[in-house]
Amino acid sequence: MISNEELLKLQNGSDVRGIAVEGVAGEKVNLLPEAVNRIAAGFVTFLEDRLGKSADQLRIAVGHDSRISAGMLKDALFQALTAMGVTVYDCGMASTPAMFMSIVFPQTKMDGSIMITASHLPYNRNGLKFFTEKGGLEKAEITDVLTRAGSEPVRSGDLVKVQPLDIISLYTAHLRGLIGKALDTAGGQPLSGMHIIVDAGNGSGGFFASQVLAPLGADTTGSQFLEPDGHFPNHIPNPENAGAMASIRQAVLNSKANLGLIFDTDVDRMSAVLSDGETVSRNALIAMMAAILAPDYPGSTIVTDSVTSDELTTFLQDHLHLVHHRYMRGYKNVIDECIRLNQKGIVSPLAIETSGHGALSENYYLDDGAYLAVKLVIAAARARAQGSSLGSLIKDLGEPAESREYRLKISGEKAGDYGKLVLDAFEKRAAAAGIGIASPSYEGVRLLFPNGWALLRMSLHDPNMPLNVESRDIGGCRRIADQIRPLLAGFDRLDIHVLDD
Repeated sequence: MISNEELLKLQNGSDVRGIAVEGVAGEKVNLLPEAVNRIAAGFVTFLEDRLGKSADQLRIAVGHDSRISAGMLKDALFQALTAMGVTVYDCGMASTPAMFMSIVFPQTKMDGSIMITASHLPYNRNGLKFFTEKGGLEKAEITDVLTRAGSEPVRSGDLVKVQPLDIISLYTAHLRGLIGKALDTAGGQPLSGMHIIVDAGNGSGGFFASQVLAPLGADTTGSQFLEPDGHFPNHIPNPENAGAMASIRQAVLNSKANLGLIFDTDVDRMSAVLSDGETVSRNALIAMMAAILAPDYPGSTIVTDSVTSDELTTFLQDHLHLVHHRYMRGYKNVIDECIRLNQKGIVSPLAIETSGHGALSENYYLDDGAYLAVKLVIAAARARAQGSSLGSLIKDLGEPAESREYRLKISGEKAGDYGKLVLDAFEKRAAAAGIGIASPSYEGVRLLFPNGWALLRMSLHDPNMPLNVESRDIGGCRRIADQIRPLLAGFDRLDIHVLDD
């Protein structure tokens, strides 16, 4: 039996993740079918207590992305769920947002759902994301599920009882309806004459080309890597990856497309490329979404993660007349802060990370790459009808001359505690040296320099301290790093040699 400690080690923030198959040297399988079986049981008892229902009253939907271990892990889930009497639905290849919507859609109304995915991680990894009517489980709730799993036996059920559910057809009909309504067309082909291509990275997002764009009249020729392939043979399915963005950029230019859309494996993140090859990712994606939302939410607050640029703040506040609330890394942190602000009466329509995780208050605070893509497509169609372009929305967005991220490794145990000591000393040393310190800072310490800024924080998941540096001058990141080095001297467990690069 897998120990309780080993089960708890599978937690990755608000998800479960592990190594599901052999194939990478030095990486031992730890997300075994036994673990998944028992974790599924833990989720059932969690739902029983949360909803006040018995297991035989629960309806749970399960979907997966293109990973090669999906079938094996899905069967382990089904064994546990059916053995406990749950009514189980197999959604097959799906997206993470679609699995949440299985709870929302009146045709389905699930009590909970599970997505088998490890986002953009290598082919040997996999994981689980859990949803209730309130959205994805929080970090503490995942700990609760895993703790419950520790006392659960391995169960064998009857897979014949599992019912099929084509959630993607329901979900894509929903997305098509949003586009049609926004463009004031009942049926028809409102995207006729537009050339939009999709890069699904061999994940599960190919449906956006074939089931959303094409039926609405868009020309999707030139789309690439739509076929699910869990080995991800063409590029990392990650909108943050430079190689992935270069690939979709070239495809847009080669196809002479109006717009290119790229998704991660499970379609909860996206980025875009404009017709001239300009990439819309990270700060540019945040700026674009804020510009689209600004007319409907004037003066509202945009919640972002901590590593956004000063140029983005200037654009949001001076050009869009919005409020920039720079918060913490972690998509659940950003989303929860957006929810908290709205509950306080502070209108906040968007929570978005530079990673491409973006959630809108109008869409259940769900980080949904396909929903972001729908908003971009609608905006592009409207701009085209007005003789303008999508890029004009962010023409006033500035960019830093340079940006760097250094990862300073921490050796030994209790890296988080050691990192807190480093941050405390770092802030005091910076103040003593007369370096400006941003306030408030919701994560780490952000230093202000005449030519840029630097943010030192603890990694969310790994034993290291990311140091993000941006400069308005060429060569400025090097000069800022040189000023930071003495502020980090003397910490024997902190490797600062990377600052020499």
